[in-house]
Amino acid sequence: ADMFANEEGGPEPDWVITEREQFADFRDLNKDGKMDKDEIQHWILPQDYDHALAEARHLVYESDVDKDEKLTKEEVLDNWNMFVGSQATNYGEDLTRNHDEL
Repeated sequence: ADMFANEEGGPEPDWVITEREQFADFRDLNKDGKMDKDEIQHWILPQDYDHALAEARHLVYESDVDKDEKLTKEEVLDNWNMFVGSQATNYGEDLTRNHDEL
């Protein structure tokens, strides 16, 4: 109710419809209408999802201004706030070390 108060007869927002579809298609694996412990674990820690790779791709995508799939020192520095807030860089700690690739 904090995010969406379903009023009788009122339309659902698009994001609610999308979430219902996501639940039905990907979260409720045994199709019983609710999530059990195994389904929650699969949702939070999916076996086929590489969190580090996804975060690295996100950082490159958001920071690679010229879209050459390579980051320059300037691109990293221009987006420093994204890097220091990322778990992939150990919240910025890894940026203080010398790196040949930079």
